[in-house]
Amino acid sequence: MEHKEKENIGTTLDELKDDVTVPKNVRLKIGKIIQVLNEKTEKDIKVSKALNELEEIADDVNLQSYARTQVWNVISALEKIKP
Repeated sequence: MEHKEKENIGTTLDELKDDVTVPKNVRLKIGKIIQVLNEKTEKDIKVSKALNELEEIADDVNLQSYARTQVWNVISALEKIKP
């Protein structure tokens, strides 16, 4: 199940990163989150870093509601796989 969750997280983040209606600063942060999640470090560290960044993104006032919902979904999925 964890593999499927990771795949869904990656797909959602890629969609947000490529969405031109998402503010550029948010897309850049999402790109950094994708890099963090692909690092060869401990899973706990990667997930914690990603969650911190995603929580900042969710608070961005310029983010559309549908994109914010996707960010919250990614946060929920990461919290499920976090040990």
